[in-house]
Amino acid sequence: MENKDHVYRKLQRHLNSQAVGFPATKSGSEIRILKHIFTPQEAQIAICLTYKFEPIETVFERVKHVVESPEKLEELLDHIEEKGGIESKIKGSKRYFSIPPLVVGMYEYQIGKLTPRFIKDFDRYISDKKFGIEFISTKLPQMRTIPIGKSIKPQHKVSTFDEVALLLKQAEAPFVILECICRQKKSLLGENCRVTNRKETCLAVDNMAQAALRYGVGREITLDESMSILEKNQKEGLVLQPSNTEKAEFICSCCGCCCGMLAMHKKLPKPVDFWASNFFAVIDTDACNGCGNCEKRCQVGAAKVSAQNGQAYIDLNRCIGCGVCVPTCPKNAISLRKKPTEVIPPQTREDLLDTIMTHKKGALGKLKVTGKLIFDSIKTGQTHLLK
Repeated sequence: MENKDHVYRKLQRHLNSQAVGFPATKSGSEIRILKHIFTPQEAQIAICLTYKFEPIETVFERVKHVVESPEKLEELLDHIEEKGGIESKIKGSKRYFSIPPLVVGMYEYQIGKLTPRFIKDFDRYISDKKFGIEFISTKLPQMRTIPIGKSIKPQHKVSTFDEVALLLKQAEAPFVILECICRQKKSLLGENCRVTNRKETCLAVDNMAQAALRYGVGREITLDESMSILEKNQKEGLVLQPSNTEKAEFICSCCGCCCGMLAMHKKLPKPVDFWASNFFAVIDTDACNGCGNCEKRCQVGAAKVSAQNGQAYIDLNRCIGCGVCVPTCPKNAISLRKKPTEVIPPQTREDLLDTIMTHKKGALGKLKVTGKLIFDSIKTGQTHLLK
């Protein structure tokens, strides 16, 4: 590695020490990703930020050897945030800054900025086993799956944080509709989404929406417009994935052909062990006619029709309880069932990241996760995943 890359390696190590890690790989793609976003001076500044939001006075104390004044620092921070390298939010009359993980964070902020070179480096990095193990080793995932509206009934006693309409109604304005970064990336690679031809499907609210508006990403819409877009998303068969918090900052609507999260799901032998969801699907075999609608609608390969008896079944190692399969079953043979123990998400993203940081795994913990993946691959007969 050349000496001029030293600051980027320092930034990589700093990011790796945060709640959601950023490990080094043999390919060096992580350094190239950082170069896409940060200049050397900006990298020095980013090293002085953490996953916790802090006021500019606190940050300046750490970077005054690099920047001459708080005013100049804020100017530089504005530029870094515009490129998706950091985050800020306003509380009261003060502005606070933090550095996000690569995912969910810097990558999602590349909307409208993706280039073929960035995509190549990003895809190489996230396909590396070191990144994968780091990403799934967190105590809690950063996103969760909630059921679509037409798949839930009063007897489910769905909590507010698991019902999309209530989750959105309780969210704080502004509401911003964004183009899905994953579909944008696929489109640049010449691949079209197989579920929807609409680009604007993902919502940001509150602080994340304010940041998007500051830098011209997405467009502000009303609560009613947000509800209407989410209704279309659900009708088309997209999976609802908000932030893993009671107070939502975003609600993504995902497909199995483009979404990076669901793509990772498919690479795991028992993905539900690393997922956040309070429901799973069940089949009434007496009512099922084996039409295959559920298999076509399922975005994660959990619903399948048996070649032996011609009836549908659910792979509970893969079902994330999205409910996409429920409303299109012509025999009403599919329903959602609530898991015995409801998992309540942290209140805010700060709480979520604090939990992840507190339980951050070391080398031994990650080795155990690797061992589990190997054991599960063999036990479930999916040894092809070991490749």
